[in-house]
Amino acid sequence: MNSPTTDADRRARLLAGADSTLRALSDVLAPLGARFAEAGYELYLVGGSVRDAVLGRLGTDLDFTTDARPELVQELLRGWVDHQWDTGIDFGTVSASKGLEQIEITTFRSDAYDRVTRHPIVEYGTRLEDDLVRRDFTVNAMAVRIGPDGAGEFVDPLGGMDALVAGVLDTPARPEDSFHDDPLRMLRGARFVSQLGFTLTERVHTAIVEMADEILRISAERVQAELDKLILGTYPIEGIDVMVETGLAQRVLPEIPAMKLEIDEHHQHKDVYWHSLTVLKQAIDLEDGDPDPVLRWAALLHDIGKPGTKRNEAGGGVSFHHHEVVGAKLVRKRMRALKYSKQMIEDVGQLVFLHLRFHGYGKGQWTDSAVRRYVHDAGHLLPKLHKLVRADCTTRNKRRAAALQATYDDLEHRIAVIAEQEDLARVRPDLDGNAIMELLGIPAGPQVGTAWKFLKDLRLDRGPLERDEAEAELLKWWDQQPKE
Repeated sequence: MNSPTTDADRRARLLAGADSTLRALSDVLAPLGARFAEAGYELYLVGGSVRDAVLGRLGTDLDFTTDARPELVQELLRGWVDHQWDTGIDFGTVSASKGLEQIEITTFRSDAYDRVTRHPIVEYGTRLEDDLVRRDFTVNAMAVRIGPDGAGEFVDPLGGMDALVAGVLDTPARPEDSFHDDPLRMLRGARFVSQLGFTLTERVHTAIVEMADEILRISAERVQAELDKLILGTYPIEGIDVMVETGLAQRVLPEIPAMKLEIDEHHQHKDVYWHSLTVLKQAIDLEDGDPDPVLRWAALLHDIGKPGTKRNEAGGGVSFHHHEVVGAKLVRKRMRALKYSKQMIEDVGQLVFLHLRFHGYGKGQWTDSAVRRYVHDAGHLLPKLHKLVRADCTTRNKRRAAALQATYDDLEHRIAVIAEQEDLARVRPDLDGNAIMELLGIPAGPQVGTAWKFLKDLRLDRGPLERDEAEAELLKWWDQQPKE
């Protein structure tokens, strides 16, 4: 009979794995360590790089800390790295690239914060321990000494490995002090829950609940960056729930906790909030490559219009008519406030707007015209819309769920059949602007645009037309237009 694995066993196994990972990087670490050692300075791999090496998920971004000042770091790197830049030098950070590796080296710091903004008053330190204690969480406060032989001594004065083995997020100092210094750390806590699958310690959770208003000191751009990392994590549902339970979501994404108040019309879920998290999970299961931020945001937010459209019906039922229209407006408003790109806002908003349209398909009653318009309105988002609609089926009734999936199979088949006959990806009128002007005898201007739109709608309704048929329809339409 095998003995149960102890924390000590897991710790030893994780450290051995990290050692193996870092030894594989000796061609980068050893010469870098040698340069600093020969100049009389210390160099440590630190923070997320150590954490990820221990977890077996280290990428190409390597973070270091040193007692050398930034100007000396630049000198030590010169001639060895492929490129270096100083965009973070005011905060003691020098960035560089060496082959595939992206390197950041920051001078030991023992910063003070003004507790009004999140910007530190940069103060360089002289001890590694002082640098580590200012970091956000203990799992990010471990270090590995780098010398001429590459990775060496593992340094963990704050119990980061114990927290990592236990799967918890705790702060090196009192969480209240840490979050007053930099409130973004509260949101980072939820992000790390999503990325790592860890849980918050009770004292960290309590501090966030009590200090959630502090997140309002943080710029929208920084909040957006953390939210994107959270939604793209391995465990985004847990991360989102931490935001809701601590009150952070009420400050930065209030539409999400608002859904907890609404029971869905089928009474299949605790509330619309949990339904939306289920849809997010099912959408993630349908991803066929890298995490898809547009699909994930649309899945999470697709029903945020329900609270504002709730109506109590006779017999105890509940309806949310036109919640997709209201929801799309709310998505655009919230994402604009969070400084998302215009393309991101439009894509997520359009998916939310379209997610309910399929339910008018019935048992295949749509005409070919309706199918064309579905494809046309989705445009480049059609593959994502397919996934969103399928993920939105959360009924526990297996027969009903199978029927819905079969109906959508039928719609996708019809789309494929029509696409074989027509260029559905680029539905355009059968006559271009020049042909319209020549046929109607009009100059370039708004009238040409109106005629072009008529022909495009005709194309969507009836499919491709022969040129003489398109011309005849255009002339008939033109004769009916009021003339000045």
